[in-house]
Amino acid sequence: MVRAKSSSFFAVSFLCFLGFGMASCGEPKLEVLTEKVGLFCKAEFVIHWDRNYANPFDFKEVEVTLEVVTPRRERQKIPAFWWNNFEMRSITHGGRKEEWLYPIGKPHWRARFAPMEIGKHSCQAIVRDQSGTFLSNRVSFECVPSKNKGFVRVSRKDPRFFEFTDGTPFFPIGHNLAFLYYGQYLRDTETIEGVFRRMRENGANFARIWAGAGDWALAIEWNKSAWMRTWEEKSPIISMPDGKKCVQIKGKKGTTQPVSPCARVALKPNTRYLLSVVAQTSEGTGAQVELNGRIFDIPPSLQWTKMRWEFTTGENEWWLNRLIFRLISEGTLWLAEVSLREVPDGLELLWEADLNRPEMGFYNLLDAFLLDKVVEAAEKTDMYLQLCLLSNPTRDLYMARLKDPKSPKYEEAIAYAKRIFRYAIARWGYSPAIAVWEFFNEMDPNLPTDRFYEEVGRYIKELDIYQRPVTTSAWHPNPRDWRHPQLDIANEHYYIRPEVEFWTDEVASVLARTHFLKSNTPENKPAIIAEFGLATKDWKRSPYMEQDAKLSHFHNSLWASALSGLSGTVMFWWWETLDKLNAYEHYKPLAKFLNGIQFTRGDLQPAKASVSEARIRIVGLQGKDCAYIWLFNSDTSWHKLIVEKVAPSPIKGAILELRGLVPATYQIQWWDTYEGEVIRISKVTAKKDELLINVPEFITNIACKIERASSGSQ
Repeated sequence: MVRAKSSSFFAVSFLCFLGFGMASCGEPKLEVLTEKVGLFCKAEFVIHWDRNYANPFDFKEVEVTLEVVTPRRERQKIPAFWWNNFEMRSITHGGRKEEWLYPIGKPHWRARFAPMEIGKHSCQAIVRDQSGTFLSNRVSFECVPSKNKGFVRVSRKDPRFFEFTDGTPFFPIGHNLAFLYYGQYLRDTETIEGVFRRMRENGANFARIWAGAGDWALAIEWNKSAWMRTWEEKSPIISMPDGKKCVQIKGKKGTTQPVSPCARVALKPNTRYLLSVVAQTSEGTGAQVELNGRIFDIPPSLQWTKMRWEFTTGENEWWLNRLIFRLISEGTLWLAEVSLREVPDGLELLWEADLNRPEMGFYNLLDAFLLDKVVEAAEKTDMYLQLCLLSNPTRDLYMARLKDPKSPKYEEAIAYAKRIFRYAIARWGYSPAIAVWEFFNEMDPNLPTDRFYEEVGRYIKELDIYQRPVTTSAWHPNPRDWRHPQLDIANEHYYIRPEVEFWTDEVASVLARTHFLKSNTPENKPAIIAEFGLATKDWKRSPYMEQDAKLSHFHNSLWASALSGLSGTVMFWWWETLDKLNAYEHYKPLAKFLNGIQFTRGDLQPAKASVSEARIRIVGLQGKDCAYIWLFNSDTSWHKLIVEKVAPSPIKGAILELRGLVPATYQIQWWDTYEGEVIRISKVTAKKDELLINVPEFITNIACKIERASSGSQ
């Protein structure tokens, strides 16, 4: 029978995991790391404050804030965050490069701020806890001009679209890169930055990533476990009489239980380490623990006993490759703690083996550091991110609590969501590369989430001084969310599947979904399709996707969505396939065509156009003195080309009629949509409100820009 372990032991263990030092008296000390910084660029601060807290991520227990006084004497407050540094190397292991990350230093408080005003800024840290309020010394830094356009926001001129702080229009072009690190296709920072760079070099500027992917990828809040994975049905973890948890290993001689952290544990060669366990056995049971080939004996003990073994790593021992517990006689072994630290006072390396970490409201400092690197990579490559904080399976922790708006569990979900968004805003809110905060990946649309979005949405807007937009998604169309006043973007997920209308025609499919989305969204709100793709009936990747060697479905969906009235292109899901097929080259011609279009001018509406050729489908936008049109040969849909094997004939002699433009002389640019080049330029004068334009011969699709000719060119 397992005896209960004392609560004091767990409290000490938990604080040791956090790596806290001894409590100190006095005031916090503020240190500025960047004394001169560009406009909208990162100023970083260290806040020296060594008091111990059970959970530094809980702002009700301890609230650390940076107050900034701007050159105009405005006071701006931003939250600080709990941070730990890691050494990062690329090490070849088994013929493959792997990212090696090792904790260095002690966890401490930091703050990050991006100035929005040129000149000298004064800063002070404020710490509030149960013992009172404490003010730091004052420091200052200088903000100088930069080329940074600022933060993405809903446009002040036309709220259907986006712009930067300086008013420059921003039209998102890109796709999902949801799963990062942990053996995924995007397995390390170098690979992620490389994909960002290839996307940006080809004109894409936007990617959606997940920060709550659980065991299999980046996850800030998810309680990753070295003992099992969420998809495994059998768990070695049991509850003790006092409610604490332990691991039970029961069976015959030779029964084993591995310790297998999701994040591979880095070691330093030629370094002393301490392995310790708190264990108890049934009578007469013997056991061993094996660490990278070293064997340590666990003698029988009917009481909880702490055992310690020191060892020194070898010349090339960079990783914890194997840690396994083994019974050497029939019986039962219980483990309440497993710890691995560098001697004499290193940080805990086996934090994933801690059985009693909080399920929510406690964050993974290693994954948060990796997200730092993702954000930095986006900054280097001029990419912008939609960051989904509560994705699968983190979403499930909240779903279980969001069933009754009047229940304590619902209140708990609101409190935890505020806590993680506070941490995210504190740590990554400084960066213009974070364009959009996203609550959930595919929340249950049947849950009563209105109150949750109202309260947490207001909290985010109060806290995020840069006012970036907030959104969410559901696993089924949810117009209730699209109309919610605290959700700034209507966000839909849609896949072309055999069960949906127009599944054989990607352009018709995009246009139908756009119409549905926008007709259920307020006119003054952006709308995006943030997941999209060619799928099977059960939402898996369609085999037709790779058969489409020229990626016609990808090309056509991008162009149709860009000129449909959506606030960005459809965002394809299968990033690995897109990368392997080098789909990025399809972004470049579209990006070149869209460059210079003032989406936020305020008068863009669906084009009032018709054409003389029945095979042509028209997609376009127009203002009072401009129009942007894409003409698509409906005989070249993906299904007709790939499945039906249609050989389309050229379209010749078509005439495009455009109505509603002011009488003037217009310059017509015809664009090759595959090369991204202008193939013909002409001028046409509109009499009254009608413009007739001769369409060049084409086979698949072609685009045109129609803009009022300047007076000097007439």
